[in-house]
Amino acid sequence: MSFQDKVAIVTGGSRGIGRAIVQALAAGGAKVAFTFVQNKALADEVVLGDTIVGYQADVTSFDQAKELVRQVREKFGRIDILVNNAGITRDKLLLRMSEKDWDDVIDTNLKGAFNLSKPVVEAMVRQRSGTILNITSISGIVGMPGQVNYSSSKAGMIGFTKALAKELAKANVRVNALALGFVETDMTAVLKEEFRTMALAQIPLGRFGKADNMAEVAMFLLSEKANYITGQVLQVDGGLAI
Repeated sequence: MSFQDKVAIVTGGSRGIGRAIVQALAAGGAKVAFTFVQNKALADEVVLGDTIVGYQADVTSFDQAKELVRQVREKFGRIDILVNNAGITRDKLLLRMSEKDWDDVIDTNLKGAFNLSKPVVEAMVRQRSGTILNITSISGIVGMPGQVNYSSSKAGMIGFTKALAKELAKANVRVNALALGFVETDMTAVLKEEFRTMALAQIPLGRFGKADNMAEVAMFLLSEKANYITGQVLQVDGGLAI
């Protein structure tokens, strides 16, 4: 799919699903800015001249998010695409969950989406075009034990998506979300074998997804082929939430 002359921001783009989305957008002709927090060496592996540029920024900070958007607009002149992908987990049963466990996940996954979307939306409304894709999770639809914080953050992103889509439709700005199931990433690589076996037993297709496959679905929703789709949450989970 063609993204020629488009400018995109992808949060959490140095690894996993974010990295796959960054590379797919660039392959389609877009200029892509991505965020990372600490691992510069890993981020440098993704950087590609002026086509893919990494910015060290913490999405939990509104000031850092606003400055990132300013720098991207200064460098590329516009912003056409935002992918709110940055996310973390701090899995524990609620009885064992600390306030910090709760705050860290909500601040990164949900507040981070607000922090980036607000300055990006200001730019998109002025140019009367743009598309936002929020990477959420099946956990936000069905809830997962041990993930009260994560499920809450991802459910919040779904509400965020639908409300923002209604606000921005008249400005020709689309907002959608992908609700992902289990995907082979660094985050799932640390799962205990017994949990993986249990998870696979609940997935009708019998396998975890691949980051590249998730990126392909994201490309459709971000492209002009989906220009009549907004406010939707597409489940990409191998049938897990059926």
